[in-house]
Amino acid sequence: MTRFTDRTVVVTGASRGIGAAIAARFAREGASIMLSANEDCGAAVAAIRKAGGRAESFRADVTSEAEIAALYDAAEAAFGSGIDISVQNAGVITIAKVEDLSVDDWRKVMEVNTTGVFLCCKEAIARMRRHGRGGRLINTASGQARQGFIYTPHYAASKFGVVGITQSLAKEVAKEKITVNAFCPGIIETDMWAYNDAAWGKLLGDYKPGELMAEWVQNIPMARAGSGEDVAGLVAFLASDDAAYITGQTINVDGGLIMS
Repeated sequence: MTRFTDRTVVVTGASRGIGAAIAARFAREGASIMLSANEDCGAAVAAIRKAGGRAESFRADVTSEAEIAALYDAAEAAFGSGIDISVQNAGVITIAKVEDLSVDDWRKVMEVNTTGVFLCCKEAIARMRRHGRGGRLINTASGQARQGFIYTPHYAASKFGVVGITQSLAKEVAKEKITVNAFCPGIIETDMWAYNDAAWGKLLGDYKPGELMAEWVQNIPMARAGSGEDVAGLVAFLASDDAAYITGQTINVDGGLIMS
């Protein structure tokens, strides 16, 4: 499929995991992709180019308004086109008992996961308004945007915030052919989930690496963890013309773990 030929896409948190899979999916469908993270995206860009796709990268801190403006400037300059699709995927997590959870950790998680989404959406909307073609904003929430979990109140709060941003902005820009949606990944095989398995496993019992995640996967109706590609398929749909009448929605991608 080439649903995104002549479309320019920005994906944050794209160096690896879900973000890299989303970028690769858009590239396979013909889009020009600007990958961004607060670390090098070289490997993800190289993989896209090797497969014949068009991709560039720009290192940016999503909590910096100036760096986000520079990111979108770089995307428009690289591909000679306005921004059509923006995927706000950058995110962080820490896991600790409340008595050990520092204010610094609280602030960092909220800044990256919630303020970062706001800043990227704000910048993308301004540019979509400028070129007048409309656009798609897609935000990464979490299963913890549906239900908070032990030892992660800051992460749950940050992801509930993403859903609120999504709904509010969807109403604000609905008449401008700009849709705003979010998705809630469940247990996905990524570096973040390797950390989750180790950190929660240490606090919840004497788990060896991989044991806690395997135990939780048994509770998934589909009986498997998800992949970045599972998430990317939904994101590509939400960005496509087929989803032109869908906005303000938050969709679970979790094998049926949370049904709503």
